[in-house]
Amino acid sequence: MSKSVNLRELSQRLNLSQTTVSRALNGYPEVSPSTRKRVAEMAEKLGYAPNSRARSLATGCAMAIGHVIPRSIHEMMNPIFLEFIAGAGETYSRHGYDMIITVVDDANEESAYREIASRKKADGVIIHGPAVNEHRHKLLKELNLPFVVHGRIPGAEAETSWIDMKNRRAFARATDLLLDLGHKRIALLNGLEHMDFAARRRQGFEEALAARGLAPDPALMRSADMTEPYGCDSAMEMLAMDGPPTAFLVSSMISAIGVARAVGQRGLRTGTDVSIITHDDALSFLPNSGEVPIFTCTRSSVRYAGEKAGELLLNMIADPLSAPTALHLDAELIIGQSTGPAPK
Repeated sequence: MSKSVNLRELSQRLNLSQTTVSRALNGYPEVSPSTRKRVAEMAEKLGYAPNSRARSLATGCAMAIGHVIPRSIHEMMNPIFLEFIAGAGETYSRHGYDMIITVVDDANEESAYREIASRKKADGVIIHGPAVNEHRHKLLKELNLPFVVHGRIPGAEAETSWIDMKNRRAFARATDLLLDLGHKRIALLNGLEHMDFAARRRQGFEEALAARGLAPDPALMRSADMTEPYGCDSAMEMLAMDGPPTAFLVSSMISAIGVARAVGQRGLRTGTDVSIITHDDALSFLPNSGEVPIFTCTRSSVRYAGEKAGELLLNMIADPLSAPTALHLDAELIIGQSTGPAPK
């Protein structure tokens, strides 16, 4: 493997000043696109990796992106968060940025954002898990700290930059599929419904039922942290009812695995006696793959969302006067082995 070069050596190879090369690598607008392209190509060819501390001193930027995680939402133990971080981290790395993750008690979340802004510890932050009654965006605007929302903030979509899946549409389509298969007793195992994504999924579920003249049964609806025991315990309770569900719509692959375990423990067959549709975040370590996937699912890659959220935020940092940008992603509806006609 060849030895990587430093900024002086890179500049000599290009016959450009170190200042011009540094500005080209950092996207300064006064450097022509052709020069930026030439510098980037030579940097990649020679394996030039700028030191983030040096770039910080040269540009006055922190060269870091912040993620503030309240302890109460258990994000550090959440594989979906880790997959998002993996995608975002790849984007940061490509652009020479570091990542700062700060885990705080809920009461100290605002203080953490204020410290990031006052001490210039990060050039921007990602808001995770927006709630139905969200407020963090107001604080970050007050602090003049660029941010992108992973999800959406109700009522603030036009004034914030965000990336989100079409949660309502995805769960409406999934419910329609189960209704088309003849299922009428459909259970919803949702995430915590004070979170915006879960509220939208419930809305899609209820709208699809209402369009067929059906009302949701509160006894067949749950809202909790999306763990495997939550899926199993909820399904065991519901399947023991006098009028058990014939199908489950689940907000997480991890919880869906619990539902499938409960179905088996009841002596029933998934896809024949009980149908399951889950949301699949395309987790790299838990693939729902194969020619015919195990679970019928609504699929949207959370790793891809992390990559794109990172790009949105870095673009915003490079151009602070740019208008807010949103990416609204469709989820695929993929037919797997876990669904079939309602049992007679």
